[in-house]
Amino acid sequence: MPDIKHFNPDIVLDDALQIFWRQGLPTTGIQTLVTATGVSRSSLYATFGNKDGLYAAALGRYIEQHSTPAFARLSSAGSGLTAVEEFFSGLIGIRCAGPVAGWGCMVTNAYAGPECADPDIRGLLEEHHGALRSAMRSALESAAELDQLQPSTDLDDAAAVLATLAYGVNLRSRAGADARSLTDTVSAALAPLRARPSPQEQPCP
Repeated sequence: MPDIKHFNPDIVLDDALQIFWRQGLPTTGIQTLVTATGVSRSSLYATFGNKDGLYAAALGRYIEQHSTPAFARLSSAGSGLTAVEEFFSGLIGIRCAGPVAGWGCMVTNAYAGPECADPDIRGLLEEHHGALRSAMRSALESAAELDQLQPSTDLDDAAAVLATLAYGVNLRSRAGADARSLTDTVSAALAPLRARPSPQEQPCP
């Protein structure tokens, strides 16, 4: 096995991330991680403390690589509900097709697992949730400025609902829900937020 000085921790994290994302923390044994990374148990422990420490580092890397860029795009798009639709469309596409289809979201999976009880993991999850909700609110602020929303829309409440919907999409996709049904659910959730067309904008009968 390689000595601790002879492996790149970033590469190890990428390998561990894939295992934890697909299998979760409780069902992943240390030997699985040793095999996947090619690094000895003692070297993994010397670098990351223990299996839980390696998981926490992998979860942080997942958020950095997958969640943070998506939230940044959502916040900065400036297209209001179109940005929200594109966010969910991209989410559903990743969850339902391609190499990680059926894996769900590593963050959502952690919320649903016993690892959520760990204070360090919980801190990462709550930070992630705050960033997601903030990104949703930024998109809704743009939607309000573009007159895309019902005037009575509470932006904080709507952002919280849409953030929760994202977790639901992740869980349902992991359980086998198809892209069409998830897209229909998102459309139904956005419909009450949309501004009604003015009489001048109504189509002629």
